[in-house]
Amino acid sequence: MLPAVPFGRHQITRLIVGGNPFSGNSHVSREMDDEMMDYFTTDNIKKTLFDCQRNGLNAMQLRADRHITRIIREYRLEGGDMHWIAQTCPELGDFAGSVRGMKYYAPIGIYHHGTITDNLYKEGKIDELKSRLAVIRETGALVGLGTHMPEVIEYCEEHNLDVDFYMACVYNLSKVQRQSSSITGVANQGEPFDEEDRDIMYRAIRKTPKTCLAFKIMGATRRSRTPADAENAFAEAFANIKDTDAVVVGMFPKYSDQAADNARIVQKLCGK
Repeated sequence: MLPAVPFGRHQITRLIVGGNPFSGNSHVSREMDDEMMDYFTTDNIKKTLFDCQRNGLNAMQLRADRHITRIIREYRLEGGDMHWIAQTCPELGDFAGSVRGMKYYAPIGIYHHGTITDNLYKEGKIDELKSRLAVIRETGALVGLGTHMPEVIEYCEEHNLDVDFYMACVYNLSKVQRQSSSITGVANQGEPFDEEDRDIMYRAIRKTPKTCLAFKIMGATRRSRTPADAENAFAEAFANIKDTDAVVVGMFPKYSDQAADNARIVQKLCGK
């Protein structure tokens, strides 16, 4: 297993496979979204998960929509045993019902969808956010909060919101008004991947004692054009997050063995 950190009563590897590519959410273009959806058949999603498992990962961050939960079920029936960290699924509509239904798939953590978090924060709807976190708490899973905004983490810490971990994007995509492509059905294109955002979010990650799962460390392909680029992005992330934190990385192994490549980098950077 790759180097790991505590996550409640579990240990999770410092590299976690992310699920955006499985759902065709590239954050690049409609064309890349389509290419990911065409590649990621059910069999190829399961193959990618097993490849990650064979390369020492023990955790996956995946959406809780009906498509993905069905695949999680099949993956487990076929011997898959990575821990699942679940993202809430806003397009299902009934927040409480969908979250309570996740218990049948035994996630070890459930986090509130980042774009929805950011919009509630900007609209001043903190009480609604608190009530949603309370629903997650009822499941017995660790309570997480996704966000693209460092100030959300700072606010939650200052006001002691009931959060066990943060799913923290190192790019502030929410500096412009936006909705998830899972809600709109429109590809997320032209988003603000501004270089200066990373340092700001990394400072917020280091400031909180709670576990942070940093994501988009490679800027949704923008910082992984070459193997050296990818290794530099990993090195920057691990130099700037806490020793108790991990990174979440989506993988698209159509052209290269990304599970093996990424695991090799993380072992090099974090191995004892």
